[in-house]
Amino acid sequence: MPEKIKGRKVAIIGCGFVGATSAFALMESGLFSEMVLIDVDQDRAEGEALDISHGLAFARPMDISAGSYADLADADVVIVTAGASQKPGESRLDLVSKNVAIFEGIMAQIKESGFSGILLIVSNPVDILTHVSIQLSGLPAQRVIGSGTVLDTGRLKQIISQRLGVDPRNVHVRILGEHGDSELIAWSSAHVAGIPLEDFFNMRSAGSYEQFRSEVSSLVRNSAYEIIDKKKATYFGIAMAIKRICECIVRDEKSVLSVSNSMQGEYGIEGVALSTPCVLGSDGIEVRMPPSLSYKEQAQLKASAEQLKEVIAGLDL
Repeated sequence: MPEKIKGRKVAIIGCGFVGATSAFALMESGLFSEMVLIDVDQDRAEGEALDISHGLAFARPMDISAGSYADLADADVVIVTAGASQKPGESRLDLVSKNVAIFEGIMAQIKESGFSGILLIVSNPVDILTHVSIQLSGLPAQRVIGSGTVLDTGRLKQIISQRLGVDPRNVHVRILGEHGDSELIAWSSAHVAGIPLEDFFNMRSAGSYEQFRSEVSSLVRNSAYEIIDKKKATYFGIAMAIKRICECIVRDEKSVLSVSNSMQGEYGIEGVALSTPCVLGSDGIEVRMPPSLSYKEQAQLKASAEQLKEVIAGLDL
């Protein structure tokens, strides 16, 4: 078993909108004492490091610098946001060929650096790239985590909370499967502070619960496309999701998040990474928790896995 991480040093590979916003969120969090930014555009990495470091007088002490893959040797967490971004009208799976080629180079350099911490994959399509990273990085599967549907689940909780007038932190529901068009909402186990969601809906709203579910599903599924259409990219929400995942790891919280992970036969699914609830701590994924799903939801999860496996089958790894 690799040594537990100490949680002092984080590196971010890719200094585009997502990487830079995540770096800023992590600087404000105080989770780490050292952060290294890496990008093919060295000037961009240096500029972001300088800009973010100028806020340290208003935060907590931290060493922020631009660096290289050699700096990963003693990093505790490496976050990969590099790659081509999703364009208007483009699905996450459309990015496969471009970003798999980029990741082959990135993973070779990570492996060469001697990095042995926890690898967090954020670039899209995140499930495919998490699978690729497990195959190429040389790291144990539990130490390679995809951001998966953590953000999707956050969006879902926020939309439900707005519709029903309740704190989103009291809404307990998860999005599973692909971080993309085949994802599914586990409605059968959804609740608000222990009250089944349908019962809470009837307490707080009039109308059809089925229509409510349909409307919420559509809003969540299309939210990223809407943001990309309006402002060309999404980055604030995912930066907060990355910070939350890092909190679980660095603080050894044992919290449950729906991250992308390598399935090991749950529901008959294997050979693919997708999002299911996992206990996260300083060892990475400590426990996979197959959720209680209806028969329909199980079928949806398997269908999501099959879609991802078809894409993986076409990769030359």
